[in-house]
Amino acid sequence: MKSYSVSINGKKFEVTVEETTLGNQVAAPVAPVKNEAEIKSASPVPVKTPVGDGIKVTAPMPGTVLSVKVSEGSSVKVGQAVVVLEAMKMENEIAATADGVVHICVNCGDKVNTGDILATIIGGNK
Repeated sequence: MKSYSVSINGKKFEVTVEETTLGNQVAAPVAPVKNEAEIKSASPVPVKTPVGDGIKVTAPMPGTVLSVKVSEGSSVKVGQAVVVLEAMKMENEIAATADGVVHICVNCGDKVNTGDILATIIGGNK
């Protein structure tokens, strides 16, 4: 789900859109619109956090997460694509920097900055 804040005629609304992974494009269902009072009282969206002392896979550039190539808890090898970032209209595969079990810290559609943690590899050997 992606949340967007929009302003219409000076009134602020929050819209939530569900993303689909279907091959063909289909209009996504939209959650009910929240007014400004509901937005202010809403709790923040939880953020995935990196795990302990694992080896961090970081964003080498600012961009948007287009896809996550591995599933949470799967084993990865050095050089295996973990995340695909779109930056300057180019797709960039971000690879694992160690062998181990991966903990994903981002979702598709997330905007990231240089140095942001994309994933953590646990039990990894460089």
